[in-house]
Amino acid sequence: MKLHADQIEGVNVVSGYAPGVVKVNGQEHLHAVLVPWNGEVLDWQADDAATLTAEHFQRVADLKPEVVIYGSGDRIRFPSGALLKPLMSQRIGIETMDSGAACRTYNVLAGEGRSVVLALLVPPAR
Repeated sequence: MKLHADQIEGVNVVSGYAPGVVKVNGQEHLHAVLVPWNGEVLDWQADDAATLTAEHFQRVADLKPEVVIYGSGDRIRFPSGALLKPLMSQRIGIETMDSGAACRTYNVLAGEGRSVVLALLVPPAR
């Protein structure tokens, strides 16, 4: 028996993830991305957790989600509160997890019809 996950039309879905690459709707991305629940997947232009700024999270806040799933790379790296001010000032929730878990969590929330953004760092392949 083949099982197929239900997909809501027009909702972005992470269709694969491995170090060095994330696939969204079947398209490969080799760098950090912002994946809103609908609309265009955006380059995030972040190299790693250490180089993030408040401006990176302002781009996320500008998408107006109710929650952000932040994939911090191959391990959990929590951003400082100062970086999250753009989200906090708009009362947007954020959850931090490693990038693999973030992809899975994003898919669940997007599949439920939630207005969620995946802010994903893609660690390089080893």
